[in-house]
Amino acid sequence: MPSMPSMPSTPPVVVYPPDERGGRRVRIDSEISGMAYGVRDVAEFLRRAGLEIDPSEVAQAAWIDWRGGGPDVWTH
Repeated sequence: MPSMPSMPSTPPVVVYPPDERGGRRVRIDSEISGMAYGVRDVAEFLRRAGLEIDPSEVAQAAWIDWRGGGPDVWTH
C-alpha cells in the first residue's frame, strides 16, 4: 500500500465531490490543479506537481482526501 511521500514539503491533496458532469476538482496545496474524470487524471495532476504515483496506487493513497465519495465515485 502506498504511503505519503516522506518529503516535508508534500502538499495536501483534496479531490472534491463530482459535479453534474462527473468531474471532480483536484486541489494540490492551495491551488486547483484541474478537473479529473478518473484516477488517471488525478495521477497526472500529481505528476505535474512533482509527486510521482502510479494511477493504480491513487485509490489507496491515504494522503489523498477524497470528499463526497472515494476514488470509485465519478457521478453526481
